[in-house]
Amino acid sequence: MLNIQWFPGHMAKAKREIEEDVQRVDIVFELLDARLPLSSQNPLVPSMLKEKPRLILLTKADLADPTINQKWIQYFAQQGFSALAIDAQSGRGVEQIFTEARKSLAHLFATRKKKGIQSEWIRAMIIGIPNVGKSSLINRMAKRAKTQTGNRPGVTKAKQWIRLKEKMELLDTPGILWPKFEEPIVGFRLAVSGAIKEEVFQKEEVALKFIAFLLKRYPTALCQRYRLTLQETEEPLAYLEAIAQKRGCLKKGGVVDYEKAAMVLLQDFRAGRLGRISLEEPRDWKDETT
Repeated sequence: MLNIQWFPGHMAKAKREIEEDVQRVDIVFELLDARLPLSSQNPLVPSMLKEKPRLILLTKADLADPTINQKWIQYFAQQGFSALAIDAQSGRGVEQIFTEARKSLAHLFATRKKKGIQSEWIRAMIIGIPNVGKSSLINRMAKRAKTQTGNRPGVTKAKQWIRLKEKMELLDTPGILWPKFEEPIVGFRLAVSGAIKEEVFQKEEVALKFIAFLLKRYPTALCQRYRLTLQETEEPLAYLEAIAQKRGCLKKGGVVDYEKAAMVLLQDFRAGRLGRISLEEPRDWKDETT
């Protein structure tokens, strides 16, 4: 299920450009969706960035389970990377990016000073998969609208440099996915989060799997959001049908419109209307890869 292959030509081009442009920057800000950090981490990134300093930014942290956010920060620290939980909408955690970046580049400033170069300007590249929040974060860091935003993949089409007052230049890049998701669970999480265009997967199938996940990890979320009275022992299909009835997702003759109900559920999750929910935590990867 969900063995999605998704690698448009513009993404292949973006990959080549990132490999070229990484040589022109001092540090890379890798944006990961806080609700699914490892599933939203492009496995091609390490080879593209090589030894370039990297700061991990967990975006949409306001939508993720706060307890699990902390687990991910600890996880990346154990991997040797600094990670920050970011909410671009409110600005929470954004100022820390500048502080952490300068801390990570202390050696660079020292080297410059020895060479008689007093400049403290930083050139940083922002990378991440589609719909991870790159444009929203850049606009927040720039304190003004510099890039187009949208809750759908593929908004940023071309790279651009943005000059900030904090002595930093940001290189925005288009979001890129990878040729094939080897693990079906990764494709599922990306589909739920909105990183994959809905035309390439079955919405009802994803919604049913998502309902099963919620019943296991966040058992009260569905009943609270949609005011359902179903028992947790009910099958996911019963929940989807109940959501359809509650939200008027019906065709002529009262027939359930499963696709429309599925989109109601997915959109509610993406907007945070189901509560703060994380699709994965570090232990899942240990369980799923052993």
